[in-house]
Amino acid sequence: MYPIIHTSVLAPTITRLVVRAPYIARKRKAGNFVMVRVDDHGERIPLTLADSDPEGGTITLIIQAVGKTTRLLCSKNAGEFLLDVVGPLGTPTPIGLHGTVVCIGGGVGTAELYPIARALKEGGNTIRTIIGARSRDLVILEEEMRACSDDVFITTDDGSYGRKGFVTDQLRDFLAGPAPVHAVYAIGPLPMMKAVASVTRPSGIATLVSLNTIMVDGTGMCGGCRVTVGGQMRFACVDGPEFDAHQVDFDELMMRNRTYLEFERTADERLHRCRLTGEVRSA
Repeated sequence: MYPIIHTSVLAPTITRLVVRAPYIARKRKAGNFVMVRVDDHGERIPLTLADSDPEGGTITLIIQAVGKTTRLLCSKNAGEFLLDVVGPLGTPTPIGLHGTVVCIGGGVGTAELYPIARALKEGGNTIRTIIGARSRDLVILEEEMRACSDDVFITTDDGSYGRKGFVTDQLRDFLAGPAPVHAVYAIGPLPMMKAVASVTRPSGIATLVSLNTIMVDGTGMCGGCRVTVGGQMRFACVDGPEFDAHQVDFDELMMRNRTYLEFERTADERLHRCRLTGEVRSA
């Protein structure tokens, strides 16, 4: 059992959990993730480690409530427990000295991007960050990203904060400007990462994306996280989660990610929130 030490709401559908997990906190590196199970009847889901405190023995998870399990996680309070937290898993993000790196976070992907941007900055790189969201209330970790970036640009789909438009609009401006861009790290929805790859491909700029595809065990045994990279089958959980964006078959990946939509919708409809206590549980 893993006790929840602190919870906070970052946005209407996004919650931060600080969980006591001493071993994971000591071993965690940028790009690692954990497999989490809320209770005996729950599924396992992958969550990126947004931060850790090795001395305090805690890890930070940032979750967007989009389905049954993530809604249950976001309903948890300090003092409650998670049944299983397994990790750190995955291959740590390769942190090299590139020069100027553009770090792009879309939606809750900003939480996954944060430890990578921080590690890249500590590695001596110049960090130019783009944070994208549908609207102002869904922009997260702005101050944290400013602390590890040389400059930060915000884009929102509706123009309620920062620049109206998409992260690729700001990226194109960077590429057209006088200052060179040596690498791009992008994390967010699959269509966004595909679009970023399309923008950087003509210039041949090294571009990495993080693929949190369907995972069951996180060890490569189930095969649920198969992705095609450079024409070869890879497993996101053990070979990734970061891959060369220019080699990823995004169309196939998006099709596979829709495989269980109907099952997820059915499971989500069975959730019940108690009117007296606010507790969320399966009906």
